[in-house]
Amino acid sequence: MIATLPLDSPRWHDLHGVAVDEVKEVLEAVAATIATGTGSEWREPWSRVLDGLLEQETLYSGAYAVLPHIVGAAAASPGHFADLWVDIGCMVTAGAADPLPADLEAGFKAARCSAGVAAARCFLGVGTPAAQCADLALACVALDGHHIGQALWRDLYPEEESVVLCCPGCESETEIPDFFVDPVHPPFEAPELPQTAQDHQGEPIWGEIAETLQEGALGAGWEPFMRLAHAVAAAGLPREMPGRAVLCLVAGMVAAKGTPDWAGRAWARTLMLLAGNFRCPQCAQIWSTADCLVEAPGGARPQEPLASASVPAARQPGTTGRTGRTDAPEKGLRWEGGALLAADGTSRGRVTVLSGSSSGPGEGVNALTVASLPGGPTFVAAAGDSGVVHVWDAAGGRLVHEAMTVQQNPVQSLTALGLSDGDVLLAAGYADGTVALWDAITGQQVCEPVANWLGAVNSMCTAMVPDGRTLLVTATPRGAVRVRDPRTGESVARLNPHGRAIEAITAVPIAAGHTLIAAADAQGDVHLWDPAVEDAWEPGAAVQLSKQAREDLRHRVTDVAAVPMSDRALLATGDRRGVIVLWDPATGTPVGESLPPDAPGSPLTAMAAVPLPGPLPGRRTVLATGSKAGRSLRVWEPATGLVQHLALDVAVTCLAAAGSELIVGHDRGVLSLSLDL
Repeated sequence: MIATLPLDSPRWHDLHGVAVDEVKEVLEAVAATIATGTGSEWREPWSRVLDGLLEQETLYSGAYAVLPHIVGAAAASPGHFADLWVDIGCMVTAGAADPLPADLEAGFKAARCSAGVAAARCFLGVGTPAAQCADLALACVALDGHHIGQALWRDLYPEEESVVLCCPGCESETEIPDFFVDPVHPPFEAPELPQTAQDHQGEPIWGEIAETLQEGALGAGWEPFMRLAHAVAAAGLPREMPGRAVLCLVAGMVAAKGTPDWAGRAWARTLMLLAGNFRCPQCAQIWSTADCLVEAPGGARPQEPLASASVPAARQPGTTGRTGRTDAPEKGLRWEGGALLAADGTSRGRVTVLSGSSSGPGEGVNALTVASLPGGPTFVAAAGDSGVVHVWDAAGGRLVHEAMTVQQNPVQSLTALGLSDGDVLLAAGYADGTVALWDAITGQQVCEPVANWLGAVNSMCTAMVPDGRTLLVTATPRGAVRVRDPRTGESVARLNPHGRAIEAITAVPIAAGHTLIAAADAQGDVHLWDPAVEDAWEPGAAVQLSKQAREDLRHRVTDVAAVPMSDRALLATGDRRGVIVLWDPATGTPVGESLPPDAPGSPLTAMAAVPLPGPLPGRRTVLATGSKAGRSLRVWEPATGLVQHLALDVAVTCLAAAGSELIVGHDRGVLSLSLDL
């Protein structure tokens, strides 16, 4: 029996992320599913509970009381709840927002153990679709307590094709496009089973799984990999088992139970590629690929290279992909001194380093914004982990304010607000949830800092509504999107009724004095809201982007930006690969060709639209994208397809436009680039 907290206990009020009525609804739906033997009515109420308990790899304390109830009910018929076991695997591998309370410890640990057995029973039942089977196998591993179960968060699906690896040495991220291909023959030798694990005995359920793994399941050449998978399962998955060996087991499980059979075998061979090695392009060290899939893997150390290549060749920039055209050449620029030079040495722009602060130079920048005064100068504001907001005159790079701060806490977002009375304000969002506002000219605070218990303010923007008001919009990773009065910082409305964790927001003009708010959530979806509508559930003028179009492009959005064109403003969405898609906010459909992926090892970290000077003012707009790990920029002109690539010796963290100047925030400060394309 699993110890559970009574549903009528007042103890529930002390726990975060859960409402007892929602738990009761899930239990009723689970019971109905077991009684009828069909249906998936439990999924919707469970999804609502899960959204409250798990946000952006953070688990809240309510989970410690909820899981004993849910697992106890669903374990009676585990085969009906494959997705539930996967979700619980994600939960137990997430970081804890709160420590496990002593009074709930026994029940939670028993629930985790019971869920592990239930997940294994589910796996041993009828076949599971190949991609889902991989998640179920990883959930079995996660619930058993092996660290490689964290790979559940890596979205290892056949349709993704690429994989993102994090170097355990230098912590840089590298995205390898076209990683997941079905190899005809193994590209490297199978790892060896450690001697220390050969005599280990685990739970009997793993012995049953071992019996399903057939040596010849994947064809000639793959027998050593399947023998290793069998040995790992027979050993009972000891904690010290290397991650690459456990990934062979996961692949073997997909080969055994993934359906249809041909898809299971193909995906299993592909997953076996994760048992290879990876050379980090930043530090040049070679690591087990498995160690690059999880955070802080225990015992990770550099590897010797395998006998042959351990990963498929990555697609190079300029080759044809599913998105965008590549007929326009991609040109390279380099930064020398104060100039941007083309390959032939001709000048293509200038570079200005914004400095002059006693504490600013050398400090990494987390956030940027640009404030333009009516008929006056344009200011650039930047901030980092020290909590100090520095302000420069964009024209000459002269420091205007260097001590705008309310606390020594990392600033995660900035925005500028031009009010109807001519005042221009600067707003900053801090890691502890504080929101602060200053007068951009004087540097004086306009109100007391506003506390926000809903989490770090990781993104903010300015909204305009038809009644003439200019409002501040803030967002947090916990899904709290608030519309605020810029004079007081107080919340006047809420957006994001679904409560999805938000990664980035931007304002998109749709008419004079009227903007929509576009947001990218942690699951890669995009939302548009109309701040002029009082009811957050009412769309107002907002039209959602075509979900089918995003799925066709395999576009999981991480960043959003408004792109002013000659006749309207478009919305740009970017994913980690560097793919950029432009959308018409009036119809929710894509516009023109998209920008193909960036070079491997250059995941997108920032983007901004920049209007360029020319014979037709306002008709030339480029979109700049930056990469922290790739230490580079791409500048794309959608109208012509022209792409320029600029290699920098800095890690790009954020971008903004000051007129036709591109402002670059990076790991050591701020640059201003004047582009001559």
